[in-house]
Amino acid sequence: MSRFVFVTGGVMSSLGKGIAASCIGALLKARNFTIKMKKLDPYINVDPGTMSPHKHGEVFVMEDGCEADLDFGHYERFTDITCSASDSITTGKIYEKVICKERQGDYLGSDIQVIPHITNEIKDFISFGCTEVDFTICEIGGTVGDIESFPYTEALRQLILEFGKERIICVHLSYLPFVKTAGELKTKPTQHSVKQLQSVGVQPDILLCRSEIEIPDDIKEKLAMFCNVKKANVVTALDAENIYLIPNQYHEEGLDKSIYEHFKIPAEDEQKINEKIKNKWESLVRLIRHPDKTVKVAVIGKYTKLQDAYISLTQAIMHGGFANEVKVDIDWINAEDEAEDIERQLRNTSGIIVPGGFSSRGIEGKIAAIKFARENSIPFLGICLGMQLAIIESCRNVAGITNATSREFSDEGELVIDFMESWAQGGGIQSRNPSEKKGGTMRLGRFECELVPDSLAHKVYGEYIISERHRHRYEVAYHKYRELIERAGIIVSGRSLDGQLVEMIERAGGHPWFLATQAHPEFKSRPCSPHPVFSEFVKCSCRLPG
Repeated sequence: MSRFVFVTGGVMSSLGKGIAASCIGALLKARNFTIKMKKLDPYINVDPGTMSPHKHGEVFVMEDGCEADLDFGHYERFTDITCSASDSITTGKIYEKVICKERQGDYLGSDIQVIPHITNEIKDFISFGCTEVDFTICEIGGTVGDIESFPYTEALRQLILEFGKERIICVHLSYLPFVKTAGELKTKPTQHSVKQLQSVGVQPDILLCRSEIEIPDDIKEKLAMFCNVKKANVVTALDAENIYLIPNQYHEEGLDKSIYEHFKIPAEDEQKINEKIKNKWESLVRLIRHPDKTVKVAVIGKYTKLQDAYISLTQAIMHGGFANEVKVDIDWINAEDEAEDIERQLRNTSGIIVPGGFSSRGIEGKIAAIKFARENSIPFLGICLGMQLAIIESCRNVAGITNATSREFSDEGELVIDFMESWAQGGGIQSRNPSEKKGGTMRLGRFECELVPDSLAHKVYGEYIISERHRHRYEVAYHKYRELIERAGIIVSGRSLDGQLVEMIERAGGHPWFLATQAHPEFKSRPCSPHPVFSEFVKCSCRLPG
C-alpha cells in the first residue's frame, strides 16, 4: 500500500520545495523504494504553457507532451523517473474538471462547492496510480497561508483523516533568517508558518529549515517545542553551492531516516545505504569542486534576466561539464543587444548556444551570434528556434536570400520556416489551425527521429533512431525550399520517421562542430547520465581556448 510524503512551504516562496521533494525522492529510491512524484500548483492557469518565462521560469515538457512546472525537471533529474500528465495538476485543471462534470449532470443537482467537490477532485488526483509504487511524493505549490493554497491543505487534512498518519508524513520547508546585527537565527517566521498549517488541521512531522548557517541544538530544541515536532525531525537545509550537493546533505542530516522511521519500516543496513548514496552523489562533489579545467560557453537568449527560464538548459550544460570533468562557465548574453555588442562578447567564448524562444524579439541578435559561430569555427548548438534561425542565417548570408524568414515573424519574404497544419503522431494525424487557441496546441512531447548514417548527429547519439521532446509551433518548409537550404550549406541529418519534418541539421564540412535540433534535448539530461548532445558540445568546446 502506497505511503505519501507531502511537501509544503512556508514564510516565503522560492525556498526550494521542488529541490526538497526531488531529494526526498532520490533518497527513497536509494533505499530501493519505488516512487511517484506529483505537483499541485495553485495557479488558475490550466498549465504553464501560456505563462511568460520572465515571471514563471521555463515550461518543462514531459514525454507525453504535458506542459508542466519547472519542478518536474528537478524531479526527473534527481530521481531518474519519467513523469506524466497524470502527475501534474493546477487549480485551473481542477475547476475545469468539476465544471465539466456539473454541466454533464454528474452531481445530480447538488450545489457545487469547494468542499467537498473541489477537494474530492484534488484527493482523486493525489490517489490516482499510487497503488503501483511504495511512495508518492506530493509537492503543494505556493506558500502556506496563501488563499490559493487552501483547497490543497484542506484536501491534505481530509486525507490524513481517511488514510491515517501511518500512511502520510508532512514535511514543511521553512526559512530561518539570520539577523547579522543580532548575530542569531530567528525562529518566529517558522513558528507562525507552522501555526498557519495547524490552523487548517495539518501538523507537520518534519521541519526542513533553510538557513545560511548551521542550526545550533538550542534553536532545534526551540523549534521542536513550539512547532510540536521531534527534535530529531528538525532538519537543517543549509544553503548549498550546487543543488547536486543537497541529497547527500539531507541524508547526513537524517531526513530519509526520519521518514522511514515515521512509517515504522524495518531498519536497513545503514552502512550499505550510506555507501550507495555517497557513491552516486559524492562522485559529483569532486566534479563540482575540483574540475580539471574551466570552459566558457555563451548562451544567447532573451529571458536572461531570469535564469529559471533556461533552468533545464543550464543543468544540461552543467551535466556536459560533468561528463568531461570540467566546469562550464555560462556567459548569458541578451539577444536584444546590438549585433556589434554581441559579437564583442563572443570573442572570448569557446562555444555558442542559441536556445528556444518565441516571437520576433531578439531574433536579429541570435542570428548575429549564429553567423559569428559559423564564420569563426566556434562550436555551435542550436535548440528549437535556434535550429530554425541557423537555417535562416545560412539562407541569408550564404545563399544570399536576404528576405529569408519565418512566418512566426512575418508573412512576407521567403518563409523557409512555416506553420505546419498537420503531422503524424501516435499512429494518427495531428492537425492545427493558425487561428485557434494558443494553449496546448504546439507540437509537444516525444517524437522519434531517423538520423543520417555517418552524420555528426549519428556520431553524437551512436544510434540511427532516437527520440526527443518537442515544444514548438513552426516547422522547416524543407520540401518547398530544399534546394535553397542545401545551397546554403545546410545538411538535414535527422528527419521524422515519415520523412516530413526536419529534426536535426548540421553544416557541410569545414566546421569543427555545428549541430542544431528542433527538439529540446535538455529535458532528458541527467547529472549521472548527461545527454550526449551536451557532452559532445562541451567536449568540442574544450578544444578551443576559453
